[in-house]
Amino acid sequence: MRNYCKTLALSITFMSATVMMAQFPGGGFPGGGFGGGGGFGGFGGFQQQQPSIETSQEWKDVNYAGDDGQVYHMCDIYLPKVEKEKYPVVVHIYGSAWGSNSSKHMADIGTIVKALLDNGYAVVCPNHRSIGDAKWPAQVNDIKAVIRFIRANAAKYKFDTSFIATSGFSSGGHLSAVTALSNGVKVAKQGKAEYDIEGKVGPYTKESSAVNAFCDWSGPTELLQMECGNAMVFGGKGNTPEEQLIGLPKEGNEDNFVLLSATGFLDKNDVPGYMFHGDQDMVVASCVSQYLYDQMQKVGVESYILREPQGGHGMGMYSEENLKKMTDFLNAVRTKKK
Repeated sequence: MRNYCKTLALSITFMSATVMMAQFPGGGFPGGGFGGGGGFGGFGGFQQQQPSIETSQEWKDVNYAGDDGQVYHMCDIYLPKVEKEKYPVVVHIYGSAWGSNSSKHMADIGTIVKALLDNGYAVVCPNHRSIGDAKWPAQVNDIKAVIRFIRANAAKYKFDTSFIATSGFSSGGHLSAVTALSNGVKVAKQGKAEYDIEGKVGPYTKESSAVNAFCDWSGPTELLQMECGNAMVFGGKGNTPEEQLIGLPKEGNEDNFVLLSATGFLDKNDVPGYMFHGDQDMVVASCVSQYLYDQMQKVGVESYILREPQGGHGMGMYSEENLKKMTDFLNAVRTKKK
């Protein structure tokens, strides 16, 4: 009976996903895929209408890669309401099971982004290439290009590049963690697998793509650990979102999936990270984040985890208390760095 209910729920989810994809051009879902943090749709939840935020300046549809017209290389930039000469920066990445190339406007604007702005951080919300546009590692190449863009354009947008962090929800959390833990990695190798992690996107390839910290909200960070809990398996064996992303089945290609996972880049010199995950998440089980946290602890990297007992995939995660833990963490890392 339990397997029947699980199959029925999965079928309903996929029917919803098909409708969503037909309604939203550009590939994927509006903050859907592995979720968008509020409501339910796609593989994990499109976001409800976002509350307004208070800013001193905003720039929309800024091309960070120098290829004007490509929607997947646009970003939005927000500066806090309180005006200063410059601001520390957080790059916040939407969730979509890597299936959307144009959901930056749905990137947890009323929750995570608002909390960051209210605490004095400039926020950059980028689009990135989707599964339909390119295979891995194009997605992390894009986020690293965003960071290089931030450094190259610091004066124009009032960025304080002495502190840059990444954050993301769901598949965005995956990209946030991989981007941070692969600081300094150009080409990654594992067995026979090899990927150009840094990439050559954009005109600022001489700038550093390193960041100082990361936050991961409900992210599928460990692609060989996705069956550690009771979360639903989407797509079926050999056709999960992560297998579509990398273009290979997991079976027989484990080395490739190591280099799709955050721990594939983990070493003792890595930057601090904070994982936020709901124990009622049926899209990405919380044990996935627990695994990343445990491995970071094992090698001695500063790391924290918050497992929300009643939290789902985005739903029930964004309390004032939890958002404050995120900003307190980032503030503490900044203070320590100084």
